Amino acid sequence: MSNWLTNFVRPKLQALTRKTEPPDNLWLKCSACGQMIFHRELESNNRVCPHCNHHMRINWKKRLELLYDEGKYERLTLPKTDADPLKFRDQKRYTDRLKEAQNKTGESDAIVVSYGRMGGHPVVIAAFNFEFMGGSMGTAVGDGLIKAAELAVEQKAALLVIPASGGARMQEGILSLMQMPRTIIAIDLVKEAELPYVVLLTDPTTGGVSASFAMLGDIAVSEPGAIIGFAGKRVIEDTIREKLPEGFQRAEYLLEHGMVDMVVPRAELRATLSRVIALLRNQPPAPIADGVKRNGPPSADADAEAMPAAAAAG
Repeated sequence: MSNWLTNFVRPKLQALTRKTEPPDNLWLKCSACGQMIFHRELESNNRVCPHCNHHMRINWKKRLELLYDEGKYERLTLPKTDADPLKFRDQKRYTDRLKEAQNKTGESDAIVVSYGRMGGHPVVIAAFNFEFMGGSMGTAVGDGLIKAAELAVEQKAALLVIPASGGARMQEGILSLMQMPRTIIAIDLVKEAELPYVVLLTDPTTGGVSASFAMLGDIAVSEPGAIIGFAGKRVIEDTIREKLPEGFQRAEYLLEHGMVDMVVPRAELRATLSRVIALLRNQPPAPIADGVKRNGPPSADADAEAMPAAAAAG
C-alpha cells in the first residue's frame, strides 16, 4: 500500500544519497602534449591547449563568432544540387552517407556562407564544415563558393575563405574535380572587382582544396600547426622513397618556405584579419583629433605650409 512516505519521502532520500557518475567529457586530453584539460578552461581559451598552445579544431559556428564583430552575421541560403549525380555506391550508397552527415551536423553540405562585418569592414565568409564528410569538396561546395564570390562583388565586400578539408569528394568523381577550376573562376570575379580575397588556412587544408582556391589568396594566413598540403606525408615518402623534413606540411614550415604569409594565434585572428582587410581595401587612417601630435615625419601638406614662412624669414 503506497502512501506519502513511499511516494515522496523515499525518492527524495534516494536522490540525495545516490552516487552520480561524472560526465565523460569534463576533461579532454591534448593530442599534442598529452595533458588533461578541464572542458571549461579549454572552451574559454577557444580550444587552444593552455600547456603547449596546440590549436585544436573548432566548428564553423565558433569560428564565425570569433571573427565577426560582436559575433553577429547573416547566413546565405545556398542553392540545392543533385544529391547523387553519379548514383555512386561503395560500402554504402552516397545518398545514405549524405543523409548521415546531414543528420549529424544539421547542415545540407560542407560549406557555410555568411555575411557581416569584421573590424567595421563588410566581409563575406565561406567557412568549411569538417564534420560534414571531412569538409570534402563536391558540387554543393563549388556552388557555395561561387555564391560567396557573387555576394562579395554585389556587396563590395572582402571575401574570406576558411578551408578545413580533406580535398575533393570521391563519390562525385570528375564532377568533384571540376570544382577546382570553377572555384578559381569564382575567385577571379572578386579580384576583377578589385576586392580583397583572403584565405585563413586551418587544420587540415589538403587535396584539391589546396590545389585550387586555398592557395590563391591575396594574403594567406594560417593557424599555428595546421596541416597544409596536397598529398599526405606517408604517400609522399612512399613515392619519393625519402624521409621528409621535421614539421613538413605544417603551417610554420610553409611560412619559412614562402607558401604562407602569416601564422597567427587564434586569439589574434580577428584583429589581424581586420587590419589585413583594411590595408587591402586601402582604407584611410582614422582621423586624429585637434591638438594630438601625429607620430612620424610631417605630411606633404605640412611641408607646403612651412615653405612660405621659411622663405619670408630668409
